[in-house]
Amino acid sequence: MTDIASLTREEAAERAALINVHRYDVNVDLRGLYEGELWAATSTVSFTCREPGAGTFVDCVGDVSSVTLNGEALDPSTAERGRIPLSGLRADNVLVVSHTQPDTHSGTAILKTVDPLDKLVYVWSSFEPDRARFAFACFDQPDLKAPHRFVVDAHETWTVTSNSAPDRVEDLDGDSDDHGGGGRRWTFGDTPKLSTYVTVVNGGPFHELRSQRGGHDLGLYSRQSLQQFLERDAEELFDLTDRGLAFFGERFGQPFAQERYDQVFVPNMGGAMENWGSVTWTDSVLYRSTPTYGQRAVRAQILLHEMAHMWFGDLVTMKWWDDLWLNEAFASWASNWAGVNCTEFTDEWATFLAGGKMGGYRQDMSPATHPIRGDVPDVAQAMANFDAITYTKGASVLKQLMAFVGEDRFVEGLRGYFREHAWGNTVLADLMSAVGQAAGRDLDGWTVAWLDRAGTDILRLEGGTITATSPDDGEPRPHRLDVGSYAVSDHGLALVGTTSVETAGTSTPIDLPDADLHLLNAADHTFAAVRPDQASVRVLLNRAADLPEAVDRAQAVVTGFQMLADGELAADELFDCVLDVLAREKSPAVVEAFLNVALEIAQRWSAADRIATELERLAELAVTLADDPDHQTSALRTLAAAASSPKHLARLDEAARSDVDLAWRVATRRAALGQYDEETVESLLARDPDPDAGVRALAVRTARPESEAKNEAWVELFEKRNIPAGTMLGAMVRAFWQPQQEDVLLPYADRFLDEIPALAGGGMLAVFGLMFGMFPQVADDAFVERAQGMASDPGCDPTVRAALLIGTDILSRMERARAA
Repeated sequence: MTDIASLTREEAAERAALINVHRYDVNVDLRGLYEGELWAATSTVSFTCREPGAGTFVDCVGDVSSVTLNGEALDPSTAERGRIPLSGLRADNVLVVSHTQPDTHSGTAILKTVDPLDKLVYVWSSFEPDRARFAFACFDQPDLKAPHRFVVDAHETWTVTSNSAPDRVEDLDGDSDDHGGGGRRWTFGDTPKLSTYVTVVNGGPFHELRSQRGGHDLGLYSRQSLQQFLERDAEELFDLTDRGLAFFGERFGQPFAQERYDQVFVPNMGGAMENWGSVTWTDSVLYRSTPTYGQRAVRAQILLHEMAHMWFGDLVTMKWWDDLWLNEAFASWASNWAGVNCTEFTDEWATFLAGGKMGGYRQDMSPATHPIRGDVPDVAQAMANFDAITYTKGASVLKQLMAFVGEDRFVEGLRGYFREHAWGNTVLADLMSAVGQAAGRDLDGWTVAWLDRAGTDILRLEGGTITATSPDDGEPRPHRLDVGSYAVSDHGLALVGTTSVETAGTSTPIDLPDADLHLLNAADHTFAAVRPDQASVRVLLNRAADLPEAVDRAQAVVTGFQMLADGELAADELFDCVLDVLAREKSPAVVEAFLNVALEIAQRWSAADRIATELERLAELAVTLADDPDHQTSALRTLAAAASSPKHLARLDEAARSDVDLAWRVATRRAALGQYDEETVESLLARDPDPDAGVRALAVRTARPESEAKNEAWVELFEKRNIPAGTMLGAMVRAFWQPQQEDVLLPYADRFLDEIPALAGGGMLAVFGLMFGMFPQVADDAFVERAQGMASDPGCDPTVRAALLIGTDILSRMERARAA
């Protein structure tokens, strides 16, 4: 990908000042993908030019076969680095470009997959941030929005999905052209004015379900081999979609602007994409075993995140990628907000804090920190900003803004923003002006402090004062937060009072009632590393389980984890706290999140001579939790990761008789303990209905403490790229980087760095899982030095640099914690 130009901010501004796109008419031929690898497209672009006679370029990556501009043929060989030069533009122009795309296997923009079970072929596309140019010739930047009309030819057995309902579907003659002949033609109507990156074309013999809900025509699609899982979950997915569309439509002051809303679950996708009216998802969320409460909550959060983009990103789009956070942070905030208000997942803010927000703190307190609204000179840098700061810190800052101005005024500002800018492009000032006007507050200083400066403030409670320090030695940000004050009693913790405060500068006096525990940032309204006074810290660690609200129990654990990462708390102390909370926790969402935290502390942060002991303690607790039906599945999965004795394995074997997912996890744990059994693997392959079950078998082999096992996995992961993204990749990552296998694993740290050039510049969803998920979890000083050296190279890909800096920072913090 290094020979393909990355659009710069200056180039985008010049092009937007010169032209206005009237519409796209795109003919796509998918028939070459039924048995081959070729995507073909002819794109007709109608646009005007404000300076007749001037020139520009159109984006198109692939093999260009013909170009005509205003009826005159241009030389296709002039296409270079993904651009076709255009000169002598008229006031009104029609450009027609035909090209083919042979790269349909890497996931850069288009991915063809063959189901390993029934050999059926599926094709999906995903164009963020600038990958539409791989699929059809276009002006591939967010502020050149236009209606799109897709006409798609596909195999006769295929269903095609795009941004809206098809106007008609008709049979083609067998000799219609050279791309396979025959088939069917799907003609879709005009989209609204959209940025190129939120358009979509998917094709395959999908299983389709539809339902009329709340005035919308809702569709769900999956590959045929997952039909039983889609049908199992369809009612919940339809209900969540209906609830979300109603909630956002009411709260944002305008309903979703078309009747059709589809969700397409596709293989080997690493996330989800907010294409207008047709969201594309990883089908790993169609869980192959009965999902836990936590898995259902995650799926609901993703569903609502992508839905929120219909307003924030699709309806109103940022002008350039430096305001990427306007898309992703907003959608992340809105999905949690909606989850709490219109679904059963009312502890969503607690799970957000205990899960995702910890990742935001980790990156923001690492050398890879950057402002939420960062400098994005080109699209390559935008790729690097699809990260925990943009998503998680950004969502947290929006939650802080809502606390700062009040929820009613915040929502009023959003309604005005959508009303004024519908189908247009905006910059940050547009949003902040709308919210500030509704709240009657000048938010200019707030905006600079929170969005244009990097790093995490530290808030300390000392006596009757909150002291604030900024990581850049500047003035700390203003924080609107609550302090919950509790007295220790025979019955636990009794709330004495809640004190709301807006901090100002480095020192803010606060009048608190007498209490044994003052919980800073109660209800988690702000984004900061908080440090209660020393007396409160001891009570917090010892009595966190007694806090009445799930979000505050999560705050206690996250506060402890920040202290652990900063060398202010021993891993043993935090582990004790988390186990104590788990022993009495009732919220199933929080139990699942805390089990993951406990497992990470035991495996990665504890001293080597403590790992076995901590895993034994966690396993014993998991056995107890598994007796509670609300926690049983998540507890047994943790037990499968921590099992330390024949008693634990016997308990698992009994439960795994009726749970094939658990059976795979048990087989993986046994393999890691040196008890690999080929007959067990073969019997599980015969028993498991999952078309990707072969990856689970590979994960079991991978967990063995043997070099040949790791090497087999490495070839499949990095050389053949055969591991589907999503939960299958997660299973492989866990199986590969087994704790207590350092001698076998250490050589693979350097091999990871050797793979970096092949990962740099690839499709976002295709490579992020490998880049971040497979980052070494064991390393030596030589690895850290080499990785940091690569990151400091001025030519290092921005996404690679971020992965290297975050990864090495976490490794260094873990090493310090283990040595303490």
